[in-house]
Amino acid sequence: MSESKILVDRITVEYPNGSGRQRFRLWKQKRPNGHNAPKVVIEDVSIEVGPGEFVCILGHSGCGKSTLLETIAGFKKPLKGAVWIDGKKVEGPQADHMFVFQEGALFPWLTVIDNVAAALRSIKAPAERLARAEFYLELVALQGVCDYYPHMLSGGMRQRAEIARALAAEPDILLMDEPFKGLDYLTRLQLREEIVNLHVMLPQTTILFVTHDIDEALQLSDRLIILTDPPAQVKCCHEIPISHPRMLTSPALSELRSKIYHHLGVHTAI
Repeated sequence: MSESKILVDRITVEYPNGSGRQRFRLWKQKRPNGHNAPKVVIEDVSIEVGPGEFVCILGHSGCGKSTLLETIAGFKKPLKGAVWIDGKKVEGPQADHMFVFQEGALFPWLTVIDNVAAALRSIKAPAERLARAEFYLELVALQGVCDYYPHMLSGGMRQRAEIARALAAEPDILLMDEPFKGLDYLTRLQLREEIVNLHVMLPQTTILFVTHDIDEALQLSDRLIILTDPPAQVKCCHEIPISHPRMLTSPALSELRSKIYHHLGVHTAI
């Protein structure tokens, strides 16, 4: 356990079926058996992640990728099993871990630079805080919009600001839940490149990155983990010992790409 940065130890996660709120109905008809039974989303999943490793979690939409990431982050508690980080059981979110949500979570009342600086509350000197925020905004090519508010930015720029805020804290663990979802193709490619470059700059940061994009997983990760359809289990893992930058047309990646398509039920990798 001490050799792993993150140890997911045989966790099972379930959701109650429905919101649990009372709803008005004209008749008190009986619902079908099992209608309100909890739904198992993740079942008996075990994963180990090493310090500084970049791991992508891949699978079909709705298979439980985000739920797994949220459980590792401490936002959800498993029904069975446990998550361990640095040998300590996860009981809730931790301050030295950053989570980048797919829908974005910038504070709309703060400027871009103030959003990034908000992750640096431990730095007491305001000038030092802003200087560090500016540095990370420059890394994601947002130095020209420091004084803009989130609503003035494009979707891609907002995601860049999210990533800058997460990285500014130089987190021990960075958890990213489809952070490029909904962005145009060129912006996704640019952000992939930036994430790779930033991980080189912060080699001690362990990254877990959820995606359903096979090419994205192949280009970014040291290792990718494929989940089955729900209830999610680990279907297979693939190491990617290929240096960056990676060309998908290279023989090694092309062969692995075809295998992953096959694992996911697609027999022709286009």
